[in-house]
Amino acid sequence: MTPVRPRPTPAVTVVGIGADGWAGVPDASRTALRDAEVIVGGPRQLDLLPAECTGARVAWPSPLRPAVPALLAEHAGRRIAVLASGDPMFYGIGRALTEELGADALRVLPHPSSVAYACARLGWPQEDVEVVTVVGRPVARIAAALHDGRRLLVLSAGAATPAEIAALLRDRGFGPSRMRVLQQLGGPDEDISEETDADAWPADLLRDPLNIVAVDCRRAPDALRVGAVPGLPDAAYEHDGQLTKRHIRAATLAALAPAPGELLWDVGGGSGSIAVEWMRTHPSCRAVTVERDSVRAERIARNADRLGVPALRVVTGAAPAALAELPQPDAVFIGGGLTAPGLLEACWDALPVGGRLVANTVTLESEAQLAAHHRRLGGDLVKLAVAHAVPVGGFTGWRQAMPVTQWAVQKTSASPYAAPEHDDPAGAER
Repeated sequence: MTPVRPRPTPAVTVVGIGADGWAGVPDASRTALRDAEVIVGGPRQLDLLPAECTGARVAWPSPLRPAVPALLAEHAGRRIAVLASGDPMFYGIGRALTEELGADALRVLPHPSSVAYACARLGWPQEDVEVVTVVGRPVARIAAALHDGRRLLVLSAGAATPAEIAALLRDRGFGPSRMRVLQQLGGPDEDISEETDADAWPADLLRDPLNIVAVDCRRAPDALRVGAVPGLPDAAYEHDGQLTKRHIRAATLAALAPAPGELLWDVGGGSGSIAVEWMRTHPSCRAVTVERDSVRAERIARNADRLGVPALRVVTGAAPAALAELPQPDAVFIGGGLTAPGLLEACWDALPVGGRLVANTVTLESEAQLAAHHRRLGGDLVKLAVAHAVPVGGFTGWRQAMPVTQWAVQKTSASPYAAPEHDDPAGAER
């Protein structure tokens, strides 16, 4: 039998603590805090500890995350306890410490999270609730989770957050949504507000800073329906005509095949629709869109904010030069500039083995290039055509949109790409 290797003695103990303070701290956590030579936490958390916790108390500086390595190094070799709100591994400091030190260097002693308390108070099954945090993040990210009938719990950033959420709900067509604010959960000052429509939420109402917001989503009858899968209505986007249309967009996202945690390069962003919908497929999906026109770049940022993915990175510049300093992508979409010298080759070389490249075009010149690349590298070369029913006098007929040629291919070799022989059309397509 293979012997069980003992786990190394953790360098840091992370202790969850709630609004009930020391009274709600279990025995194992109390022992860890009494034995600690250094106790690190927020000022509010440190104030909850009794005098019997004699370790030196160190408040986290702001911003917190960049300070973690230096602060831990300063107290290396001492028994360190770190205080966290509720469950340290649920949107808490536990993640940052694990990434910095490794899991073996941590001992985590959790406390019930505010989400667990909120679900218990509301009678909401936790597995049916979507949790969104706006702590250190834009409130706009809630928009990606708004679906009629969905229940959300929003981890609040402070006293003004509930009013900010209500304003966002009204702006996104979810004014009838029912809101409740739960504050100081588990503590002696616990309070749960009456259920109120976002439409009626006072704009100047401040709550206790330690709060969580429950939202029972209800879409207004006249609001644009924005679903959970790629192919959002074209009207969801602000654009100047440079927009991958709905049905082509859905097919393009299917070819790109986003997976959680992956990074997309959207080259020739236009209105940013491909990058936006890539990020909406999973909260951990990331994207960088490259757009040479500064007005369009600003428009992309507005679309990302409105559709709930404000973390979309927008790079203003011409490809391929603008690609040089970007992190390695898992997939690349080229929606413009295919005739720019070296663009497709640069995108291909940036991909890892297993990465995907999808390119769309409507011009004969770029279609010839895609055909040449397809002959060399394989993949799928398809023509996508969509027709819409329109009035023809007193009858109805079909109006054909410009067909789109699409090449989709997966990289199977680490060898750099040598472009096939073809004519070099003058100018760069947009």
